[in-house]
Amino acid sequence: MKPGGALYGRLLLQARPFWPHLAVLVALSLVAPAVRLLSPLPLTWAVDSVLGTRPPPAVASGLSGPALLALAAGLLVVLAFAGQLVGLVAGLLGTYVGERLVRAFRAVLFRHAQRLSLAYHDTTGTADSTYRIQYDAPCVQWVVVDGSVPLVTAAVTLAGMLIVVAGIDWQLALVAIAVAPILYGLTHAAGRRLKRQSKELKTAESQSLGVIQEVLAALRVVKAFGQEDREQERFKTHSARGLRYRLREAAVTGVFGLVVGLTTAAGTAAVLYLGVRHVQNGSITLGELLLVMAYLAQLYGPMETLSKKVADLQASLVSAERAFRLLDQSPDVADRPDARPLARTAGAVEFRNVSFAYPDGPPVMNGVSFRVAACSRVGIEGRTGAGKSTLVSLLTRFYDPTAGEVLVDGVDLREIRLADLRNQFAIVLQEPVLFSTSIAENIAYARPDATRAEVEAAAHAAHAHEFISKLPDGYETRVGERGLRLSGGERQRISLARAFLKDAPILILDEPTSSVDTGTEALIMDATAALMRGRTTFIIAHRLATLDGCDVRLRLDAGRLIGESPRRLETVGR
Repeated sequence: MKPGGALYGRLLLQARPFWPHLAVLVALSLVAPAVRLLSPLPLTWAVDSVLGTRPPPAVASGLSGPALLALAAGLLVVLAFAGQLVGLVAGLLGTYVGERLVRAFRAVLFRHAQRLSLAYHDTTGTADSTYRIQYDAPCVQWVVVDGSVPLVTAAVTLAGMLIVVAGIDWQLALVAIAVAPILYGLTHAAGRRLKRQSKELKTAESQSLGVIQEVLAALRVVKAFGQEDREQERFKTHSARGLRYRLREAAVTGVFGLVVGLTTAAGTAAVLYLGVRHVQNGSITLGELLLVMAYLAQLYGPMETLSKKVADLQASLVSAERAFRLLDQSPDVADRPDARPLARTAGAVEFRNVSFAYPDGPPVMNGVSFRVAACSRVGIEGRTGAGKSTLVSLLTRFYDPTAGEVLVDGVDLREIRLADLRNQFAIVLQEPVLFSTSIAENIAYARPDATRAEVEAAAHAAHAHEFISKLPDGYETRVGERGLRLSGGERQRISLARAFLKDAPILILDEPTSSVDTGTEALIMDATAALMRGRTTFIIAHRLATLDGCDVRLRLDAGRLIGESPRRLETVGR
């Protein structure tokens, strides 16, 4: 866990592109204290020089009583307008800078989350990363804009007020500042409590978000089993924990504000008592006492702001810790500094004594070795959990093996640039993944610069053009979230069209026909037969008949290669 100073430093580095804007914002914020310092002066003139017998100030010398009163009243309006105008400009600039900061920080976190390995997301869950990106990232605004700028303004205002009050009566200034050590102690105690409560609150809210994502993603299953009420109770249980922590946080904040208010009230009472005695003995005038009391209200305002902002910043630093903890996660799969480029592989694949285990988990693959010639069709069979998906995940380098090597054309995958390596694969999954964009954009996902003619040619090859052309908006039809506006067979054919358009030398088919009807299966099998020509193809299937046309069959059990039927496979010592 990083100390507060280091977190402040990292947040300021995130804000580096906006330092000029922040400088202007601080400058505007410093104008406000100057306006507040001038605001009580017209009242002093009216009391001492209009109602009393004191000579007018030098700037108004020679004015009669009515003229001086009019000047004082007009100055009050001008100062009020100036203060409001400065506040308006500072508010707009603060909102602009704050929102830009949050957007930029979220983009950094989102990019990094995408680079993290599947193992990380499998372990922590996507809801936790989502919460950190969406709800913890605003800490950069809370600390830099909403926290630091008011702190600077309050500190300058406090110093200015103390200097002015001390110039009028140093004893009153001394009494007024006597509450500062008390406020510091209260701030320190409240800050520690708020930080602890904020950590618990963030964890509870992240868990509640996880329930929402999980249930809505599996809503068909929930409805099919009639478990809406059960999931509602599960959500309410997690939400109730968040409510308890939120109430505790509010209680700490409320009690802190109450005690700070009482402390400043006690200071005000002490200054009033002493100030009246000084007026009675002639040390200061009534107008000066009124000026001191007006400044005192503004003096204690910054002191309360400093106290409350410092306490609030402790809660914001909890979000900063969580956001940077995500950013500090190192990708398990990353490019080596000397990684080599790869234009297009021939497609020869080799596993050399490959083993793999998830972090803190048992081995899921043990000593698998085989060699496949380019353009082979490789069938992978085995029961659920045998290691089939792990094998292709290692091949695409979603994970790195814990032992052994995976090679393409005789080169270890870890020596190839990751972006170039991923370009060598086209994947068609059992449950096709579509995005909530148009059909054309989904087909062109791997090649966003593809022409409409190329997209349609890929759709023809995947036997998808016919049903697409019948849709109301054709290729511009929006498929809905995860493509649920389309049938399973239609989604699968769009996924195949995407693979055709990518034209990768290695193809992975993961149960492509397991969830479609017989007629659609025939169309998909015909399309996959065309797609496999001239490519190294790995086919995962439970129905062994699907693997009849394969050159090689690999049979896995409990992460071990227990049999193969090679025609174009050469086993390596196992």
